[in-house]
Amino acid sequence: MAKLALLYGMRLLPADEIGAVGDAEITLNSGKKAHVTMHLIEGGEQEIRNQLMQSLDAFFEFYPEI
Repeated sequence: MAKLALLYGMRLLPADEIGAVGDAEITLNSGKKAHVTMHLIEGGEQEIRNQLMQSLDAFFEFYPEI
């Protein structure tokens, strides 16, 4: 299996200050473009931590070949 790269970004902001969330663009070595969908999790610290871990587990379930 090829070496993998997990791309992610995180930033904590007050939930009521977020107006829109867009995709992040990635340029591959081939010159092609790819996009990473940004996700929003709202709540207190423990709620965010729990949801983030569930999301990470689910991500790997989408790719059983990994």
